[in-house]
Amino acid sequence: MTTKLILRSSFDYLFDQLNLLCEELKEKEISYSSYYQLPEIKSEDEKKAPEEIQVTKILGNEAFEKCLSGFTDVFVGQKKSSKILTRHPGLIAIDDIDGKIKSRLIEVNKSKEQFKNTVLEINNNDARFEAVHNAIPNLITLAAYRKIHFEDAIPYSVRFTWMKKHSTTTLSKKVALEMLNKSSGYSNPRVIDQQSWQQIVELEKVRLSSLGEKTKLRIKRPTRVTPEVNVRFTAKNRYHVSGALPFILLNPQKETKIGSLNNFSSKNEDVRKKDYSYLIERIYLENLE
Repeated sequence: MTTKLILRSSFDYLFDQLNLLCEELKEKEISYSSYYQLPEIKSEDEKKAPEEIQVTKILGNEAFEKCLSGFTDVFVGQKKSSKILTRHPGLIAIDDIDGKIKSRLIEVNKSKEQFKNTVLEINNNDARFEAVHNAIPNLITLAAYRKIHFEDAIPYSVRFTWMKKHSTTTLSKKVALEMLNKSSGYSNPRVIDQQSWQQIVELEKVRLSSLGEKTKLRIKRPTRVTPEVNVRFTAKNRYHVSGALPFILLNPQKETKIGSLNNFSSKNEDVRKKDYSYLIERIYLENLE
């Protein structure tokens, strides 16, 4: 069997499982459903970490339908950006006395893992991209990998929050100095004049030059935040998972407290001052020693 057929077969099985899950969910008694619609990301905003995210809360049948659509949202379609995954935070609380939904969820996540492993067997990145998109046109591969999280115990609460993510790069003192030398030639007359800018960069270079030649440095730059689901049983017994897809709470009980995903604002949390001490704050440069 060719690589194309293997990939297509693995994906078709995965997508069949997703569709079966959606059909079986429709047959069950829904206790509660919420969906938190996020603004669509445009291609020109792909490299920007938003400072504000407005969340639209949807409840009831409309929320349930949007959750189901989120599970099968793995193709580019009409999206304005194919590089940033569309997040579908939400929650479905559903009766599953016979365990049918739990079994299906286990099989869905298993098929996602198998498809991912099949893709990763192709070692070369370019060859992998070509093979996947030749076998399954317009597929957003990472979207197909995303696990559907669920809980069948009785937690004290299921709440939503925003998780901070970072892009991390390690570098040497020499490379960091080269970076500063390049940046001294940049200018933005609307913000600061060129002479003042160069003075700032020179002070940064002096600070960096005082370090040992073998100093380990890291740039830990905040990127866009992503929704997260926090499941709590007790103060010490809790866990959190990605909220990129709707969370499913099986056999819900009235005592479980259900939270909502609030709007995000970077003003509410200064990640630099709270968590990090930067050598050069402007570029998020840290001294690891």
